[in-house]
Amino acid sequence: MTTTRTIERIFPAVRTTEGAGFIVHRPFPTRQLMDFDPFLLLDEMGPTDYAPGAAKGAPDHPHRGFETVTYVLEGRFGHKDSAGHSGTLGPGDVQWMTAGAGVIHSEMPDPEFARSGGRMHGLQLWVNLPARDKMIAPRYQEMPTAQIPVGRSADGKVSVKVIAGEALGVKAAIETRTPILYQHFTIAPGGRVEQTVPRNWRVFAYGLAGTGRYGPGGERIEAQQMVAFANDGDSIVLAAPDDATEALEVLLIGGEPLNEPVVRYGPFVMNTEQEIRQAVLDYQAGRMGHIAH
Repeated sequence: MTTTRTIERIFPAVRTTEGAGFIVHRPFPTRQLMDFDPFLLLDEMGPTDYAPGAAKGAPDHPHRGFETVTYVLEGRFGHKDSAGHSGTLGPGDVQWMTAGAGVIHSEMPDPEFARSGGRMHGLQLWVNLPARDKMIAPRYQEMPTAQIPVGRSADGKVSVKVIAGEALGVKAAIETRTPILYQHFTIAPGGRVEQTVPRNWRVFAYGLAGTGRYGPGGERIEAQQMVAFANDGDSIVLAAPDDATEALEVLLIGGEPLNEPVVRYGPFVMNTEQEIRQAVLDYQAGRMGHIAH
């Protein structure tokens, strides 16, 4: 007998700027919510319509001690790093980057997209690494949209892209360092899904488009709001109202909490102040490498 989780709290995303000045909507970290163990940050980048030559990105910047998950919905991002990786992410593609001991990373609009302009929309999630993995070698998992498993409900009203974890009988292709679920549900008006989640995991939903009905009471919640679920059950209910005029697009994200100290300084997230000081020294000394441009 499964018990449906209730809603603990709703957090609106805060509009801010990042990188070279692109707009993001951020449910955390904010003054209301610093982190959501094991997650450190969620940014919805855009959606923004750029004129030719106006698109912005995040030039060279370091990371240590966590993972970044970039999921592109519209537009094209180019990326490079100090380990020699480079590539382009297009609509539906995912990059799961384990920064570990440290990497210099650059995420900029694809040159062709930057020239022509267009709509840019994507997400970046920061996943904390446990103390034992903070200093592992950097690793990339590139997942083009065609290789991301998709599940569908029997009535055809619900589909899900399974980036991490398992949903509607489909299992993700990406490997994660700690147990995580990251799922993008598209729910047609009148559609409903009940997703099983481990009882001790922290889980939240983030609306991308449309109106959602969440939890056992079917509370109506709009896009660009984060729904934090209480740890009082082993399933999550997501639904789209019968009278909705568009499909609900919602992310369901959850993970096993690390329950470890979090000390963060910009792009470095460690367990102690001393480890942060060392990260800064290593970066300044060039030990995280450089990007060849």
